[in-house]
Amino acid sequence: MKIGAWQSEAEELRKLAPRHILFLCVANSARSQMAEGIARSLAPAGVTVSSAGSQPSRVNPLAIRALDEIGIDIRSHKSKSVDSISPLGVDAVITLCAEEVCPVFLGKARRIHWGLPDPASAGNSEAEQLQSFRDVRDELRRRLTVVFKTER
Repeated sequence: MKIGAWQSEAEELRKLAPRHILFLCVANSARSQMAEGIARSLAPAGVTVSSAGSQPSRVNPLAIRALDEIGIDIRSHKSKSVDSISPLGVDAVITLCAEEVCPVFLGKARRIHWGLPDPASAGNSEAEQLQSFRDVRDELRRRLTVVFKTER
């Protein structure tokens, strides 16, 4: 995973201290679901975290498994359409698409793009695919830790 503008965007987002963050990708099955689960585990009380997609499907079992490995349970998550999220109150939108066309979200939210590869389309075996989910999970956790770190 390449390092770049995401650090300054994560710092900017931290300073913005959004009350509602929305993660978007196409199917709302892998990247955005993992981002939602990780962000919920890191965000301070009172911050709303949600995810959605332009073509919602189902939460990928490997996303559930990858987060389960780090103690985050997203078994109750459901894929949602971006159309089901009201733009009112959403302060920040993070799109996670890399090779696909990301969903559009209307509203005045601060938009950030963190293009990460779709782990569901990686690898030839389940083991390789699971490793792709772990890689994306770890990168999301690294970035979201910057967003939600607290001043000491």
